Amino acid sequence: MKIHQINGYIQNIFLIEYDHGLFLLDGCAKADVETVAEFVTKKLKRPITDLKLVVVTHMHPDHAGGAHKFRRLFNCKIVSANVPGHWYQGWDGILMHWTDLALTQWVAKRRQQPRKSVYYPRKLKADILLDDGDRIPGFEAWQVLNTQGHTDRDLSLYNESVGKIYIADLLVRVKGKLVPPFPVFYPRRYRESIERLRAMKDVDVLMAHGPQTRICEDEFTTILKIAPKVPMTHWRSTKAKFKKAFFS
Repeated sequence: MKIHQINGYIQNIFLIEYDHGLFLLDGCAKADVETVAEFVTKKLKRPITDLKLVVVTHMHPDHAGGAHKFRRLFNCKIVSANVPGHWYQGWDGILMHWTDLALTQWVAKRRQQPRKSVYYPRKLKADILLDDGDRIPGFEAWQVLNTQGHTDRDLSLYNESVGKIYIADLLVRVKGKLVPPFPVFYPRRYRESIERLRAMKDVDVLMAHGPQTRICEDEFTTILKIAPKVPMTHWRSTKAKFKKAFFS
């Protein structure tokens, strides 16, 4: 087994290679589909049809944006969490979807990336739904773990045999420090997810936004100290900024 890290549009991409096939630890951004295809065919010298599965850890543009396109072009399967409903449902969901697309473009601009389309369907049609602790079909060394909080359906992917876990956006590294992501919709679940990661000993942590790391006890203490105790969401952030501007 080999873990390949690829520079994505605004995030790290992790492609897992076995002799019998490949799978992606996350669904990437829509702008990453060609990048992954080129890596498979030119760097690995394998047919793109060797890509068997794409996991979607949650529905944000840089984690779900490429999933449907990968399936349409390469006939792979989409795996996601067995959570009822859709993340971007209703009018609030539509507005949040457009906000997240705009944030993706903003981050891409800050990273000096060329402007590319990142639009993708806000409702995921997965082929395989997995519960906490389930193994990835065809790649059973990898186990999905519910690590919710950022959204209601966040997954991490753990390979005990090599001591590695991909945590998607459970943590991000900003200016050298590990911090909670934005947003955090479910603070209690988020803290439980951090405690779950804390209890795992001697694991290398792969992140979508930051280099591979091992998290020490002092870092966990700091993360839990600064983790929000109330939801930290788009609407609350906008409302707080409006109040600050109004009263100043």
